[in-house]
Amino acid sequence: MTALERVRAILADAGVRCALIGAAALAARGVARSTFDIDLLTTDRRVLDARAWAALPSIAVDIRRGDVDDPLAGVVRITLDADRPIDVVVGKHPWQARAVERAEVIDGGMPIVLARDLVLLKLYAGGTQDLWDIRELLARADKTLAAEVTADLAPLPPELRQQWESIVSETHR
Repeated sequence: MTALERVRAILADAGVRCALIGAAALAARGVARSTFDIDLLTTDRRVLDARAWAALPSIAVDIRRGDVDDPLAGVVRITLDADRPIDVVVGKHPWQARAVERAEVIDGGMPIVLARDLVLLKLYAGGTQDLWDIRELLARADKTLAAEVTADLAPLPPELRQQWESIVSETHR
């Protein structure tokens, strides 16, 4: 059993909903990009308790809780020698919970956030690579993606809405 399968089983047994994000989700949405780790999103803070990972005694588990000013509730890094590390990213906003809730399962695999939610997550992360990822998603999608993201922007900070408007205007020139 791979580390991802083990993590998925632990989360499912605990009733923790999660979805694939990051480069693996990008690949599922048609953007090929590789990273060293696998990223999952949840808003269930129970994963920040070391007892949640007791079934993984042979795997290194590093739990980092965010403080009050952190944009995340925390991150759990799970490392198994033979597999890629897994980061369980713990969001703290209702729009992130909605992204997990509406994630879709493709071919019986791990739930994957929708393209519109992936764009919002990338916009929220705000790094240079994240902005490139957004542009690539938009370039491969039909025009409905931009409209879907625009419809979901309200909960994000104003500066991110402005960043989105800038991306859309340059992408649809």
